[in-house]
Amino acid sequence: MSAQATNNGAGGGADGGPTADFGYQQVPEAEKASRVREVFDSVAPRYDLMNDLMSLGVHRLWKEALIDQLRPRPGMALADVGGGTGDIGFRFLERGGGGVQVIDVNEDMLAHGRDRAVDRGLLDGVEWITGDAEALPLDDMSVDAYTTAFCLRNVTHLDRALREARRVLKPGGQFLCLEFSHVTLPALRAVYDAYSFSVLPALGQAVAGDRDAYVYLAESIRRFPDQDAFRAMIEAAGLDQVRVRNLSGGIAAIHSAWRI
Repeated sequence: MSAQATNNGAGGGADGGPTADFGYQQVPEAEKASRVREVFDSVAPRYDLMNDLMSLGVHRLWKEALIDQLRPRPGMALADVGGGTGDIGFRFLERGGGGVQVIDVNEDMLAHGRDRAVDRGLLDGVEWITGDAEALPLDDMSVDAYTTAFCLRNVTHLDRALREARRVLKPGGQFLCLEFSHVTLPALRAVYDAYSFSVLPALGQAVAGDRDAYVYLAESIRRFPDQDAFRAMIEAAGLDQVRVRNLSGGIAAIHSAWRI
């Protein structure tokens, strides 16, 4: 799959303007963000359950692996992008991180995260910010680390989001992206496809009352660049020492890099 799979802008819609992938559909580029927002508005109250369904609960282990790789320390400032419900931010603080800015374009997701923080008694060290991954409301070179989990496949311009990650990182800062990726084990691929396109939408309808949202989420995974193509995009954005760690046979992957 080419890097352009989720970073379209080429071709044309009905009016001849640029288009973007929305799952397997092509939609006018200007409409993608609002359509994605509608998906997450719909699933926000059950987003964590959604991740359990999509990963059979294994996303919790993947997030722990990301935090292990990050190695939080006192004084470390983290930007967690697309992390509205707080899963990464909470782990970061609980493992000794200094402070986290949780940034999400979806206010319903952020509201859910704030409620979870109150329930956990995490009232300090976390800031909830409405913001777009493609235009982060952060200063240049202002954070020690940038994390994102299950977010970047939903942006309209992946290249812009990656450049923003580099912009806000301090020299020596770490980039970590956990995202559903491309299965590397042939024996697993057929089973995973059947689950994604048959079982998952049915569960979405039964649990969240929104089959279409889960169809989009399954399709968005397939349209995201594979491990090597995404590595190349991270390098093109100016980040260095890019590494890929496959998880669960490539169902997910952690891409890591540094701003030198």
